[in-house]
Amino acid sequence: MSKRVVTLRTPGDIGLALQQARLSQGLTQHDIAGQLGIPQSTVSEMESGKSTIYLRHLLEMARLSKLEISAEWDARAAAALDDSTGNSTDNSTDNAKQAHETRD
Repeated sequence: MSKRVVTLRTPGDIGLALQQARLSQGLTQHDIAGQLGIPQSTVSEMESGKSTIYLRHLLEMARLSKLEISAEWDARAAAALDDSTGNSTDNSTDNAKQAHETRD
């Protein structure tokens, strides 16, 4: 199975990874918001890297500790979603371009 792995260095990287993983599962922001008991707008802010409560500190602590944080999801599901929607996971934001990606 093809996996997509992205090194997460900024809140935007984490938000993009969450968004792509959500989309690969066929979930909407409303689905996630309902399960978490939060407004859909909060999910949107998290995915765009705008809601960063403590996240910047966590990432800085990881950097100082030489800890690499990464996300992995099924790239085949994301690619199928891209084909059906006309979206591209590889060029979604500038943060995606900065992340180091590998494909297994």
